[in-house]
Amino acid sequence: MKTVKTQLPFPLISVNKVSRSYLLFPLLIASFVLVLIHGAEAANIKNVAEIRIGAIIDANSRMGKEEKTALEIAVGNFNKNNSRNQKLSLYFQDPGREPYKAALAAGELIKEKKVKVIVGMDSWEKAALVGDVGTQAQIPILSFVAPAITPPLTATRWPFLIRMASNGVEKMRCISALVQAYNWRRVVAIYEDDTYGGDSGSLALLSENLQKVGSQIEHRLVLPPFSSLSDPKRFIQEKLRKLRTGIQSRVFILLKLSSPMTIHLFREAKEMELVGRNTAWILSDTITSYLDSYNHSVISSMEGALGIKAKYSEESSSYSKFYAQFREVFLSKYRDFDEFNPGIHALRAYDSIRAIELAMRRTSNHSSQKLFLRNILSINFNGLSGKIRFKAGELNQTQSLRIVNVVGKKYKEIDFWFPKSGFSMIPSGGQNSGANDRGTVKALAGIVIWPGNSLQDPKGWAIPTSEKPMKIGVPVRTSFEEFVEFHSGKRPTGFCIDLFDEVLKSLDYDLPYEFFPHNGSYDDLIFDVSNKTFDAAVGDITILAQRMEHVEFTQPFAESGLSMIAPAKSDSEWMFMKPFTLEMWLVTGALFLYTMFVVWFLEHRSNPEFRGELKNQISTALWFTFSSLFFAHRERIYSNFTRVVVLVWLFLVFILTSSYTASLSSLLTVKELESNLDIRSVRERGSYVGCDNDSFVKDYLKNVLTFKQEQIHVLNSSEASYVEEFKTNRIAAAFLEVPYEKVFLNKYCKGYASISPTYRFGGFAFAFQKGSPIAADFSRAILDLSENGNLTSLEEKWFSPSSECNAANTKIESLSLHSFWGIYAICGATSTLCFLLFLLRLLKNFRHQQEASRGNVTPGRNGAWNKMVELAKYFYRGEVDFPRSFRSTSTSSRGPNLDQRPSSKWEYVSHPCGQEDLPVPSPAEQIEML
Repeated sequence: MKTVKTQLPFPLISVNKVSRSYLLFPLLIASFVLVLIHGAEAANIKNVAEIRIGAIIDANSRMGKEEKTALEIAVGNFNKNNSRNQKLSLYFQDPGREPYKAALAAGELIKEKKVKVIVGMDSWEKAALVGDVGTQAQIPILSFVAPAITPPLTATRWPFLIRMASNGVEKMRCISALVQAYNWRRVVAIYEDDTYGGDSGSLALLSENLQKVGSQIEHRLVLPPFSSLSDPKRFIQEKLRKLRTGIQSRVFILLKLSSPMTIHLFREAKEMELVGRNTAWILSDTITSYLDSYNHSVISSMEGALGIKAKYSEESSSYSKFYAQFREVFLSKYRDFDEFNPGIHALRAYDSIRAIELAMRRTSNHSSQKLFLRNILSINFNGLSGKIRFKAGELNQTQSLRIVNVVGKKYKEIDFWFPKSGFSMIPSGGQNSGANDRGTVKALAGIVIWPGNSLQDPKGWAIPTSEKPMKIGVPVRTSFEEFVEFHSGKRPTGFCIDLFDEVLKSLDYDLPYEFFPHNGSYDDLIFDVSNKTFDAAVGDITILAQRMEHVEFTQPFAESGLSMIAPAKSDSEWMFMKPFTLEMWLVTGALFLYTMFVVWFLEHRSNPEFRGELKNQISTALWFTFSSLFFAHRERIYSNFTRVVVLVWLFLVFILTSSYTASLSSLLTVKELESNLDIRSVRERGSYVGCDNDSFVKDYLKNVLTFKQEQIHVLNSSEASYVEEFKTNRIAAAFLEVPYEKVFLNKYCKGYASISPTYRFGGFAFAFQKGSPIAADFSRAILDLSENGNLTSLEEKWFSPSSECNAANTKIESLSLHSFWGIYAICGATSTLCFLLFLLRLLKNFRHQQEASRGNVTPGRNGAWNKMVELAKYFYRGEVDFPRSFRSTSTSSRGPNLDQRPSSKWEYVSHPCGQEDLPVPSPAEQIEML
């Protein structure tokens, strides 16, 4: 078999050789593409504008780490989403705590890194120095902090310094509102000092706002920088020990402390029981910013503290996106922390990049730095930290705050505070606010867990304990032992001590105490309370304006004032006039005369006893009316009208005489003591006056009532000494406070009288140290005792007068017209009615007689005046004056007189004075009565 060889048109190549050839070709293509892409990117890089941003932060603190994380996230988001060929670059510097190093860092960033803007700074001292550097280099500086009080001409001094935070005004207002809400009157301010003056601006603001709500800073605990302490624990223990023993306030406000100082302070305070029941700790926003970085042991030492934090919205989509990014980045970098939520400083850092970004859009790459600054200052947007808008280089934002309570492992949000509406559970403020129209503030709406795991609002004061009871000063030199009496070795007694015991029973807490005698004056006792020798003073202490400047008084339990007492004068010779007032006597006399006139008018025509000469008629009418006062009149009454008038008059007389007799008897039985002296006469005569040597009365007599020094006689013993001085005529009068005066007159009611006026004072009360909340509790208890009658029972126990003095002190008032105007009106109306009816009857009879004699009257006698004269004669004489010719001719023809019976029933007698004959009724018959 032959082997046939076939020749192929192309040579054969092995598999290994073919694979290597085909692999080289794709590599060459890929290399070519990469070269093209790199060239394109290099061309684009030349067209991208880089904005370099310098950041000065404390990279070792939780705040600085949050700010750094937020800045990196903001810059990363911008570079990722930017389509304008712009790029942001961050350059960090950590100068530590020294402000001058921050200025050096800023200079290095500007010179070496060529930054266009600088952000950061965690203190105003750093921001101010960096602001100077930025102003010289014309580089905008965005500070994350602002001074507590904005210095004057800030915009002129630091034109390139922009403050991304609000000043401390609203923060201090919020803290003061918390103090007011719980009625704390004294607080202790604590802050850490440094080379540049610490937080003096916040301290000044706090003091000013506390004064507006009626509180004040009792003590300032200034701590040096923590780094300067070789033994921080020992130093803090010494400071707190002095604070515990020398200061009564237990409300501590932490303004600004470094994180290590805060940790040591709370740890030592917890061990010394300064963080416990009846204490309150309030943290500023600087301190609360550390809470997220503290572990459980530190938080447990701070448990129960209240803090303020800046309020911001956590519901927006932009915040949610940032929150997720922040937690992811922060957790990956800083695993040592237990909490990974961003704080207000992180939000401000993020917003600062957002502000720079918006300003870049309005600024070209070759624009000046001043234009860049103006664009930053003119931005207006809603950032993560709130509304971002600047005015005069400062954030123009109404700052709202959150109130947090440190509880358990962390803290909880319990309320909000708004500058215009105060506390509110509504995040936007509005209707449910804690400030009412009068400016008072309610307590927080949320439940507060106070130090010591207590739900009861703390007193904010060092409450006495059995180991350290309350020291109470009691006056020994007292003139009136009914109020307080203190003998050595015995418990004090008296009204004030019993009242003190009753108040203690009504308090809802135990109050251990110990009485100490005080042998000085009352002013010295007040001074000893003020300088903390005593915690309180119990006794008959008068409230005075000067004393209120030094101590806290309770609600007064006795009325106080200054009054004069003097020996009473003897009974007056005009005592018989006292049963009735002057008005009563005048009206009674007027009614007496009026009744007399009416009786005479009614009886004159028909009763012969009321006729005759005019003086006899007046005397008869006067005698009749006067004798009726004693029911002894003997004149007969003819007219029925008169009987009615006399009946009512006698009823009035019966009431008057009975009332007069009863009132006069009372006046003679219970003598109302009066004195012939008054304050003016005593002063002008130069008479001696007595007063107590342990009171303010001596100065009041000399300075206010203008008594001479030599007129004032000071008494040094009990109230019995006043009686002795009066008996020996060494004093003409004595000046006593009203409660003392009542006690004196209750004992010596006979022979002494109180003289008006009374000069009012504040009353008797107990005194406590200034700002003590126990004074308010005592005031409330005293009011309760007054309302339920227990205070009155104590007064009756100690100050009740004897039965003799009780009757003697009863004042008898004179009877006035007010009590009798009704019967007076009835009597006067009855007399007037009878008078008018009789007058009408008289006119009627007169008219009938005129008609009967009209034809015989001469024409000249028809005038009005003549008619009035004839009417008067008719009333007085009982007939009309007609001409004699008419009389003689008409006697037989005229009818019987309308006023008289037939002539046969009358006897005429000749009047001894020559008057015309008057009809006299016969003894056998009665004349017709009107």
